[in-house]
Amino acid sequence: MRRVYMDANATTPLLPEIVEAMRPYWMEHFGNASSIHQQGQRARTAVDEAREILAQFFNCHAAEVVFNSGGTEGDNTALFGLLHPGDHMITTSIEHSAVIAAADRLAQEGIETTKIDPQPNGLIDPMDILRAIRPNTRLISVMLANNETGIIQPVEEIGKIAAQTGVYFHIDAVQGAGKIPIDVQKIGCHLLSISGHKMHAPKGIGAIYIRKGTPVSSLIVGGSHERRRRAGTENVPSIVGLGKAAEIAMHALDSGVMHRLGELRDRLEQGLISKISGTGVNGVNTDGSIAPRAANTSNIWFDNLEGEALVIALDLKGLAVSGGSACHSGKTEPSHVLMAMGLDKNRARASLRFSLLKTVTEADIDYVLSVVPEAVARLRELAPAPEPTFSATALA
Repeated sequence: MRRVYMDANATTPLLPEIVEAMRPYWMEHFGNASSIHQQGQRARTAVDEAREILAQFFNCHAAEVVFNSGGTEGDNTALFGLLHPGDHMITTSIEHSAVIAAADRLAQEGIETTKIDPQPNGLIDPMDILRAIRPNTRLISVMLANNETGIIQPVEEIGKIAAQTGVYFHIDAVQGAGKIPIDVQKIGCHLLSISGHKMHAPKGIGAIYIRKGTPVSSLIVGGSHERRRRAGTENVPSIVGLGKAAEIAMHALDSGVMHRLGELRDRLEQGLISKISGTGVNGVNTDGSIAPRAANTSNIWFDNLEGEALVIALDLKGLAVSGGSACHSGKTEPSHVLMAMGLDKNRARASLRFSLLKTVTEADIDYVLSVVPEAVARLRELAPAPEPTFSATALA
């Protein structure tokens, strides 16, 4: 059976060139990067070179790049490392659970959070951020691109608000990294976190940009690794892999790969909508256009069926898609992102995320356009008929 993977926002496979870049640091060059002998210094050089690449990726100084275990640790570092009892923070109701759960934990320590709801198209209005700022507001945390809809948030405008009001600004760029150019100088953020496995690097590795002078306390303490900002022996092979992934991503952004990916995503989207009735895209503006999105992501609703059943049916046909964030798989509740955008529970439950790999082909799109309509039609045939509704006049 042919298999097509369209769940890249959950995770991505290692690319062969990334595996090859990492390989020597498992075997020949296995040294601890903190050791002063030859093996250790060879590992240190590899870490330093990867840090320089990430500095180019972020457009920052190499000393402002801290390697960690991934997006969750980066998000937690920004919140737990900056906030103290009595502080106030602003975030949004569509953030990843790494931010929302951290904010909920901090509430137990006397740190209040204001969660801004998006507009129906999934975009946060920067003016809502401005209106929520208080004298004790210390941090604004907003994602770059939403993990479920791909909607790109107006982070540059929010960065200007943060600068004007003297509030620290953190960006969860896990889903944007590698798909959208990142320039921390242009955005004006103080912290920005990414995760390697969303951009073809290994799981368990990530990085956070911390602007020089930002008073962030270490989440993990111990040795003097990462200039005392993140203790623990450096994961040299994975750091090398993240550096290589960032290098590949920068080339892809410069060479038009993402433009091609967006065209394939649009073809998939338009094909499904034209072939299947009762279907549409989540994230539509009032004029019928779609809000700016990451080029690989589409979130589509299919009325009169359960999204989870469609995910299973498509998996049996060789197509891997998602009903939302992989971090909430198995939950029966509808997506908090889609609910915050104003969808009712039925439509939120009937929505699927298609997130394409950069390696997707025209043949993959053709296959999806052949199997999804069949699966939807079959599930709708099996679905119980909706209960009839009666008006008071009809019953009189």
